[in-house]
Amino acid sequence: MELFVIQIVVVAVLLLVVARIVPGIEVDGCANALLAGLALGIINALLKPLLVVLTLPITVLTLGLFLLVINALLLRLAAVFVPGFRVSGFLAAFWGALLLSIFSFGLTLIF
Repeated sequence: MELFVIQIVVVAVLLLVVARIVPGIEVDGCANALLAGLALGIINALLKPLLVVLTLPITVLTLGLFLLVINALLLRLAAVFVPGFRVSGFLAAFWGALLLSIFSFGLTLIF
């Protein structure tokens, strides 16, 4: 349980950083970032495995790059559920998901 809470806080901080970098992503404060982190955690836990299995052929054909599209769609879906978190357009979601993935991977290497 502690690890899940730490992951939500880390994702919330990363969302605040990504919102400063990517023009189409907006977060209205720390509380909304925490809610967005929680929403992303739940969505990634429930929907991402199903989507990965369903899109396996296209993911194999694109050598795994289609997973970035899935991450972008899940980021936009999280923005639908969290009122103070907005993602305007697919490109903003794509670049935001890419940066979130890179930053998360970097933090995983450090810790």
